Amino acid sequence: MAKPGKAYEEFVAGLHRALLEAERLVDGHNIEVELNKIIIDNDGLEREFDVYWEYEIAGIQYRTVIECKDYNSSVSVVEIDALLGKTQYIPGLRLVFATKKGYQSGAKTKAIRNNVDLLIVREQNESDWYAPDGTPLLKRIHIDIMYQMPTIIHSFSPAVDVDWMEEHTDIDTSKPLAISGLNSDIVIEDRSAGKIHSLLEISRDLQPIGALDTGRFTDTLNFEDAFIVHKEQRFKMKSCDIEYTIPEALKSTLEIDFSAQLDGVIEYLQSNVKATIFGDRVMRESTHLQDDDS
Repeated sequence: MAKPGKAYEEFVAGLHRALLEAERLVDGHNIEVELNKIIIDNDGLEREFDVYWEYEIAGIQYRTVIECKDYNSSVSVVEIDALLGKTQYIPGLRLVFATKKGYQSGAKTKAIRNNVDLLIVREQNESDWYAPDGTPLLKRIHIDIMYQMPTIIHSFSPAVDVDWMEEHTDIDTSKPLAISGLNSDIVIEDRSAGKIHSLLEISRDLQPIGALDTGRFTDTLNFEDAFIVHKEQRFKMKSCDIEYTIPEALKSTLEIDFSAQLDGVIEYLQSNVKATIFGDRVMRESTHLQDDDS
């Protein structure tokens, strides 16, 4: 059976591990955040602490212990006394207390007088998404994305200049002119407009950006001086009928939920600072934190 409060101890340890890493305090110090650390006091007694880590700088060792209480009410002075009693024969410890709800006034006074840091370590709540001045912070982003599918040309029927064909080709103009191929293979050389474009490019022109109309359409394109070019064939044309479909746009929504990335919140009561931890990022802000004195 799991020890009562074990999950909260792991939560507190995890946030501090992320905090140390995000603030680069572990670089070169090999800091390991431990759970249920046993320390022998000066009387030879084993003392267990919920969360512990240590590191050394310039030959000086720094050791921190955190006592975690997963209470639904404010911590009393009795709990602070218990921590002080447990550590009175273990010199050189930095003492920290962590809970979810808050501290009674007597507990806070006792802690301040004995250099015990008081933390509220908790899951996020709605207040974390507002700045100290009340300005709402960005919590979620919804992006509506529309993919416009390309126009589909079903048929392309050019009206060629018969007089020009009879003068410049040996093709029997009494028979329909058969032209087939890919949209990119059939090119219209519009001399009057100074443009050369393929059917593929024309299909894009048939679908203006932001067009709302969709469905099947028929259109006639008229030319003053134009040729249709396909492979080695080249014919003068007067106009062409195009039957095409503009498909409906595909819609999708992209949601970025920043709240899902917020691992937890640490409130430092003595300094009135709140740290919100997003994986490898930490945001600190000064704020007036209210204690529950009940």
